[in-house]
Amino acid sequence: RLLRPVVPTPEKLMVYECGVDPVGEGWAHTQVRYYLYAFLYVIFAVDAIFLFPWATVFAGEGFGGTTLVEMFVFLGFLSVGLLYAYKKGVLTWT
Repeated sequence: RLLRPVVPTPEKLMVYECGVDPVGEGWAHTQVRYYLYAFLYVIFAVDAIFLFPWATVFAGEGFGGTTLVEMFVFLGFLSVGLLYAYKKGVLTWT
């Protein structure tokens, strides 16, 4: 700290963001629908995560009927969420 040169130029004091000089305001307007698409993606990713272990348990002895009913209940909840998103118009691309 004692040996380095200290020359504060305007270029060194300017905010640096990804190699591009900042222009305009710091706030950017983002539409909410992109967050809704991300939320729907997360829902279906979680659905896929739960389907793989279910398939392995379903193949086991004595778990067939119980796991089948549980999975249909789970898929029913997801279907209700998808229907709600469709009714709200989230799935329409404008």
